[in-house]
Amino acid sequence: MKIWEIFRVALQALSANKLRSFLTTLGIIIGVAAVIIMVSIGQGANQEVVSRISAMGANLITISPGRVAARRGGGWGARGSANVLTDKEVEYIKQGNTTLKAVAPEVSQSSVLRYEGANTFTRVYGVTRDYFTVRDYTLKAGRFFTDHEEEAASSVVIIGETVAEDLFDRENPLGKEIKIGSVRAQVIGVLQPKGTGFADNTDSVYVPIKTAQKRLFGTEYLNSIHVQAMSQDVIDKAVAELNMLMLQRLGDPEKFEIRNQQEILDTVSQTTATFTFLLGGVASIALLVGGIGIMNIMLVSVTERTKEIGIRKALGATQQDILNQFLIEALLLSFLGGFVGVALGFVGSNLVSKLAGWSTVISPGAILLAFSFAAAVGIFFGIYPARKAAGLDPIDALRYE
Repeated sequence: MKIWEIFRVALQALSANKLRSFLTTLGIIIGVAAVIIMVSIGQGANQEVVSRISAMGANLITISPGRVAARRGGGWGARGSANVLTDKEVEYIKQGNTTLKAVAPEVSQSSVLRYEGANTFTRVYGVTRDYFTVRDYTLKAGRFFTDHEEEAASSVVIIGETVAEDLFDRENPLGKEIKIGSVRAQVIGVLQPKGTGFADNTDSVYVPIKTAQKRLFGTEYLNSIHVQAMSQDVIDKAVAELNMLMLQRLGDPEKFEIRNQQEILDTVSQTTATFTFLLGGVASIALLVGGIGIMNIMLVSVTERTKEIGIRKALGATQQDILNQFLIEALLLSFLGGFVGVALGFVGSNLVSKLAGWSTVISPGAILLAFSFAAAVGIFFGIYPARKAAGLDPIDALRYE
């Protein structure tokens, strides 16, 4: 038989039992749709996290305290617990580097902010003007600190949009005085909202670093030092240079930790890739169930059409013709289920994005993976019924009732 005749016969056989054919493909439809939706959620999560990390600033490198400088009770303290970073390390980096565009120290603590009858609890950051350049922050209103205000530890503050709404509602905050703990500070600027999660700047306030150290927190130590490389091309060189400078300054690699954006992005990408793989793997179980359904229905079809098979063989159909016919029927069920599943996957991903507010990304790779897996399932679970049909003895098949 010619291949187009086999297709025609296969379509006739499937259309003769439309409801059964639809129910058979339902497992494939659900499986393909589930794979596409789950993978799109995983890839959307990856894209969302990457965008949040990128929002932290361009070419950003962060120096954090390592573990405590001396052993206590026979063991080291937790990572980040060492009080080792000071303004002296900042100056040492500024003088010794050849690859950095800006260096911005940071000290922070949580505090209560008050204005008249309103109050809010948020994070207070002591920073320099370079901090806003490194983190790529811009102003919605007002101005940044001046050099004189930084040196004089002036009581001035730049606030995020959420803080402005919490304390001032619709009132213009510029020029107003708020209390940070027990210290009064004048609002000189409101930041343009940027980022989400750990890159969010809306629920924070920023004061000159000396104001934070001397008047608010009473400490000389820094929480971290943010630096900006001159370009993406020199980040590796900048990290190596910072390692050398910090080792020269502190004398112990355990006292500090240097992380750059690319390392964080690589770690996040690996984690979300694993997450996406697991989601896709769980959803693929539905495809396997659908494949088993195809095999069961095809076996029933072989039993029902035993006499038909005997007639075809008596008229000259070969074992290969019968094998191809039933295999193509299984493939058609898989392909039809795959097409409908892809459509439902698109619809489902969009619904998840709109109703749940999750970011979803439908990639051609996810569609190809789901569709290919559906075809593979059709072939795998269609081979046994097809071989069983092809192997029937024509005389026994003609006698079958």
